[in-house]
Amino acid sequence: MLKRKRIPLALLGVASLALTACSDGGGSSEPLESLQIMAPFFSAVPPEEDDPVDQALSELAGLDLSVQWVPNTDYGSKTNTVLAGDDIPDVMVIQGKDQSFVQTAEAGGFWDLTEYLASGDYPNLVTANPQVQEAASVNGKVYGVYRARDVIRTSVILRQDWLDNLGLARPQTTADLYEIARAFTEDDPDGNGEDDTYGIINPAWGGIGNGSPYDAIETWYGSGNLWREEGGELVPAFTSDEWLQALQYERDLVSNGYVNADYATMDPATWNEPFLNGKGGIIIDVQSRAAQLAGLFKEQDPDNYDQFVALVGQLDGPNGTYALPTAGYSGFLAVPRAGVQTEDQLKQVLSALNELNSTEAQNLMNLGIEGDNYTVVDGEAVFDTAKQDFTDQVTGAWAQLGMNVAGYNAYPLQQETEYDQALYQQRLDLQAEDLANAVFNPAAGLVSPTYTTSGAQLDTIIADARIQYIAGQIDDAGLQAAIDTWRSSGGDDVTQEINDLYADLN
Repeated sequence: MLKRKRIPLALLGVASLALTACSDGGGSSEPLESLQIMAPFFSAVPPEEDDPVDQALSELAGLDLSVQWVPNTDYGSKTNTVLAGDDIPDVMVIQGKDQSFVQTAEAGGFWDLTEYLASGDYPNLVTANPQVQEAASVNGKVYGVYRARDVIRTSVILRQDWLDNLGLARPQTTADLYEIARAFTEDDPDGNGEDDTYGIINPAWGGIGNGSPYDAIETWYGSGNLWREEGGELVPAFTSDEWLQALQYERDLVSNGYVNADYATMDPATWNEPFLNGKGGIIIDVQSRAAQLAGLFKEQDPDNYDQFVALVGQLDGPNGTYALPTAGYSGFLAVPRAGVQTEDQLKQVLSALNELNSTEAQNLMNLGIEGDNYTVVDGEAVFDTAKQDFTDQVTGAWAQLGMNVAGYNAYPLQQETEYDQALYQQRLDLQAEDLANAVFNPAAGLVSPTYTTSGAQLDTIIADARIQYIAGQIDDAGLQAAIDTWRSSGGDDVTQEINDLYADLN
């Protein structure tokens, strides 16, 4: 195996002299013979070196893959250790745009891939969603191939049997949702003659802009997504009139008892229980929870489990139709300059990553070996339960290298029943429908220095005030006072920095 001298990224991020040394021959300029990758794993044990997936992917990539698997729980600390050392891999999974990564990238420690990915020379690396790539970038520059995730996940999940008992249609608007929440609370949806049900089940959920039910409702009302553009400038979404309208809606739901009384303290791990036990009838969460709930009902009542779960997409609000998207990615694969030291080597790496984004590679990374641990029936993958340990390694490790930026084309999984298949297809249909109305965060790719250091504290000011307002503990004036505190505590600096960056790119 070709040995290459490595220069610590810590040094690359300190001085331009070190960067120049790196690019001008600090290590070997010979072609790569292997591709050294560092990635997290979630399975019980990582894949063994040269396992069947490794061999097949290496053949596709045209380079021998050598993966350093790190337990996900240790991945953050391991990343910092590796970047400070002198044995830098060619490719690293970077899980987020933290301060250390941003500073190192902007100092030249990672290859800027912007023009390479835009060239079209690597068609499997051309994003199918430019807004996601923009969100994954750093101030307009792309430092990694992002790992695509579903852009649309938020949904409304309801007790279908309760809707049927009360003769109610599935909701289409926030007004419909309010009326259903009222009816599920006041109109005895389970028919037992007792006042023992409520509408929306909401767990304790701190923070802002992290996909909570509150974020969804506020987006449906037209508040924007963390930031919004007004008159050519970006302003925080929570300063909008629509955000306040949404909070008033949320407060009314709570004050009327249409939400579980322990919404501010309920353990999210118990979110399913009131729905399953017939206490609450509405959950605003990711679409996959609907399938999870259906599976739990199947365990309780295999013959009738298809009668309990209704899934609808995101709702029309009083000010228009808006859908809350996810960031659309979960980290990215970045190329350290200390490992890949010439442009020719970088092109080798990008060519390999291009092949690792092919349909064949997606099947290997997400499913395993066709004819071994899974077979294809009517165009769908069916796993061999006798090979579950290997499948777990594939889905819990190799899938972490999946980028899928040009689209996910692996075989879909065969569902157990017609109802399961219909629910699965409905999820896909809703994703396509709601994507047309997705409200992306226009500041997602902008990195404010003040927010990087103080963002958690600033977010807490607004998140706490939101809960206090919904609970009726503060009024409009108290909410405005919290926003003023946010501004004076660094929020105005964040806004200025974001807008300076935004102006530079537009």
